Order: sequence, then structure tokens, then C-alpha cells
Amino acid sequence: MTTHTPPIKVLVTILGLDQHEVGALAIAATLRDAGMEVVYGGRFNLPPAVVNMALQEDVDVIGISAHSWEYLHFLDDIFEGLKEAEIDVPLIIGGSVVTDGDKADILAKGVAAAFGPTDTPDGIVREIRRVVEDYRARIE
Repeated sequence: MTTHTPPIKVLVTILGLDQHEVGALAIAATLRDAGMEVVYGGRFNLPPAVVNMALQEDVDVIGISAHSWEYLHFLDDIFEGLKEAEIDVPLIIGGSVVTDGDKADILAKGVAAAFGPTDTPDGIVREIRRVVEDYRARIE
């Protein structure tokens, strides 16, 4: 008997006053083309909205598209909100402003994966699959 593995369900959203939506839309399309289910949360979200969307949509991973450094300000609040809501899904961040130094800092805070402007779409898809595979194995 073959077991069916559901598609990866990803929340893609943008925080705060960051209005740069093109990257989020591009990665959402890339993930859909790779067979993932994408919930697009849109722009101008605050941490409680991100937590609420993750809870309502029962996602496997939360993806923050970052094209301003505002995401650094909201990161602790997102983790706190996820903990309070007892949501234990990986958080990933990607965007044009994510530097190698930022990657090291946010990975140390608990972000599961971080992507910058030099990461390729194929590499991002592979890493998200790895992160979700690890997550699903951990919760089984």
C-alpha cells in the first residue's frame, strides 16, 4: 500500500511597512510550480497576523519575504507569538536585503533557513523541501 504525502503548504507573507511585493509573488509562483501549496498573506502584516494565518491555514512552513530590514525588528515577536499559540512550524526568511551576516544572526535565533539575493530558485525549493521533511519527521 502506498502512502500519500500531502504537498508542502507554505505561507508567504511580507511584514510591516515593506511594500516590495514582487519578490514574494515570484517565490510564491516558484513554489507553486514546484508542487507546493502556497497561501499568500500579502503585504503590511504584523506578527499577530502572521501567527493567525499560520494557525488558520495549518501550514508546514512560514516564509517571510524581506526587502527592508524591518523583518529583524519583528522576528522575536513572531517567535513569541508562535510559542504562545503553540504553533511549532519552521520559519524561513528570504529577500534582497538578507546578507550573509544577517543569515548567521537569524539562523542563531531559530530561523530554519535564510535566503539572500544570490540564492537560486532551485536551491530555495530544495532547502524548503529539506526543512519541511525534517519538520514532518520530527512531529510524527
